[in-house]
Amino acid sequence: MSEVERARVVEELPGEVTWDEMAMPEGDLHSQAKMGALQALKEYFSRQRRRVYVGSELPVYYPAERRFAPDLVVVLDAEAHPRGKWVVSHEGKGLDWVLEVHVGGDRKKDAEYNVERYARVGIPEYFIYDRARQRLYGYRLPSPEAREYVPIVSEGGRYSSEVLGLELQVEEGRLRFWAGSALLLEYEELIERMRETVKGLQQRADEEARQLEKAERSRQEAERSRQEAEQRLAEETRRREELERRLAESQAELERLRQRGP
Repeated sequence: MSEVERARVVEELPGEVTWDEMAMPEGDLHSQAKMGALQALKEYFSRQRRRVYVGSELPVYYPAERRFAPDLVVVLDAEAHPRGKWVVSHEGKGLDWVLEVHVGGDRKKDAEYNVERYARVGIPEYFIYDRARQRLYGYRLPSPEAREYVPIVSEGGRYSSEVLGLELQVEEGRLRFWAGSALLLEYEELIERMRETVKGLQQRADEEARQLEKAERSRQEAERSRQEAEQRLAEETRRREELERRLAESQAELERLRQRGP
């Protein structure tokens, strides 16, 4: 098959999954958790300036496998441009990391069937965030050739992802990602932090403006005081000079009278 024919086949593959292939909609709890993780990871890898693709509910095509659409996928060393589907034979590589968010319904799809399937196709790491129970489960292939997962054991409530270079934790009813001691924030949190930063900068600018205004008033008052002092000094100088003039005239008049004699 030529490159043109292969590209045409990839283009014709459906960019969506059917209702039979999808889990039942699970509402805001599901979408919020999924989008929060998506936002945190996209922001993190964008700041790292790494070629990492992060996608959500993307139809994925592995050779000889039924297509599937995980809640969240990450592929390292891949361009981050938008896609309608991920075709392994076309992209040249499979998924590196998958997250499924479970809220309600049958847990077997995520906790059993997907554990087997994702290991079988060679996805290095797979995490399940059970939001209803507020629990996290992680699985990892022990070697590139392995096709059976081993559980990832948490340390202090955190699960290490070797693929992402991050740690995951369920905290205060949310799935959190950590880069060392730094918490990865979701967009709403980033916006709120920026608002707080802008608010702090505005308060600082207002305070500096008040201080400058106060300093300007003090300068103007000092200038008025200086001018008034100069005016008083000039007035006193004029009075002193007037008195000295009168005194000189009086002394001169006395001298003339003395010279006339009796």
